[in-house]
Amino acid sequence: MDAKILIESFAEFARSKNVDRPTMIRILEDVFRAMIRKKFETDENFDVTINADKGDLEIFRIREIVDDDSEDIWDFDKISFTEARKIEPDFEIGEEVYEKIELEEFGRRAVQMARQTLIQRIKDLEKDILYNKYEEQVGEIVSAEVYQILGREILLIDGDGNELILPKAEQISKDRFRKGDTVKAIVHRVDMNNGNPKIILSRTSPVFLERLFENEVPEVYDGLITIVKIVREPGERAKVAVESYDDRIDPVGACVGMKGSRIHAVVRELQNENIDVINFTENLDLYVTRALSPAKVSSITVDQDRKRISVFLKPDQVSLAIGKGGFNIKLASRLVGFEIDVFRELNEYDDEDVDLSEFVDEIEGWIIEELKKTGLDTAKSVLALTKEDLTRRTELEEETVDEIFRILRQEFEQ
Repeated sequence: MDAKILIESFAEFARSKNVDRPTMIRILEDVFRAMIRKKFETDENFDVTINADKGDLEIFRIREIVDDDSEDIWDFDKISFTEARKIEPDFEIGEEVYEKIELEEFGRRAVQMARQTLIQRIKDLEKDILYNKYEEQVGEIVSAEVYQILGREILLIDGDGNELILPKAEQISKDRFRKGDTVKAIVHRVDMNNGNPKIILSRTSPVFLERLFENEVPEVYDGLITIVKIVREPGERAKVAVESYDDRIDPVGACVGMKGSRIHAVVRELQNENIDVINFTENLDLYVTRALSPAKVSSITVDQDRKRISVFLKPDQVSLAIGKGGFNIKLASRLVGFEIDVFRELNEYDDEDVDLSEFVDEIEGWIIEELKKTGLDTAKSVLALTKEDLTRRTELEEETVDEIFRILRQEFEQ
């Protein structure tokens, strides 16, 4: 293979990979200089000129002519007077000899290896470009097309044909994609595995929800409204604390939009995830009250040392505070940064009820604590639930739940 064919084929391959001309020339020169070093041990006294457009390559070895008896005759950049005269009869001592080296002189095997090296260098460069491109986009939304659905992940292709990965753990539980669907997600992270970039996407990250708000709410995008914190149970419920430093802007109203127009677009993208937008405040009591919405809180007790908050509500508000599957109270706790315990306010009809603490001899203490965490602090509040509801709320074993019901029912039978 001559130099013209080698350079032209490489240049065509490099252009197909969108490699710019200076980078292409640099790679070509690096590879040819590596060939020179392998054959001549050094490339310091070599001049390499490449014209990628025409496929031209010129390699010149530059040496100074010295006397045959000179001590420097063995230096890499020196040539004896006798040897120089063989190249050009009228050379004189002290002049420089420019000796052109043809590619064929390196041998067929070296040229083939150079071709493989050039292609590999472009592929490595392509990987670096891809890694850097997506490393800069971490936390940003991208759109890609589904091309293969596997058990643990979905493989997607971006507009440039690059492979992106959406793992099962980063999908919303209600997500159902088919080949050819366009998927929105954020770039969660970029890993490098054995030299190959692996771009991981996410639809469950709070950052994804934040970016969706930025897309739908101009005030958030412009910085007039700040998203203070987001907590999510992906596909189920989310709470978003927002604030504005401009008194003329209602941050909650702006995020929701006229008749919910803005937030509906976000909800649809998140498979109907229920989103509560809350006005942030430094007043902890008020913040907790807003975080537990739609429940109406009667009173609050804060234990700063233990980072726990006791919230008291009317009996009909307890289930609202806890929410379906316990999501409301879990998210409220994460939003305010305190563990929230929900308690029912007693009324005149509660005289016949019994506090769960009274059963400490029959029910283990940690079980009673688990029940109280979900707002179940009396025997009747527990018995008002079905076995399935109690199992789901507390994640207790079914056998344990059966035993709890037996003990509590026995109390009232007596």
